Amino acid sequence: MSRVCEITGKSPMTGNNVSHSQRHTKRRFLPNLQEKSMFSETLNRMVSLRLSTNAMRTIDKFGGFDAFMLNVKNRNTETFSTAAKRLRKLVIKKSSEEN
Repeated sequence: MSRVCEITGKSPMTGNNVSHSQRHTKRRFLPNLQEKSMFSETLNRMVSLRLSTNAMRTIDKFGGFDAFMLNVKNRNTETFSTAAKRLRKLVIKKSSEEN
């Protein structure tokens, strides 16, 4: 499983450890990824995604998983994984059927 957030697209970065003597050795900065299960009210089921903590805060800010998927702009979905894009289409389709 790759270390990439399914919503924000955050992935590992590379950099250097710098010691007191200024020696540089390569290292990786890994994103803070969590396996998160959220309930989708429109789909009426649990949805499991691998998200960064930053993405979790963004979803909370929008007011939940369904609200996030409905209100996020199309140009911002380029970083979504294929599973997240599929879920977004399902949420939009089900919410339009309900209305």
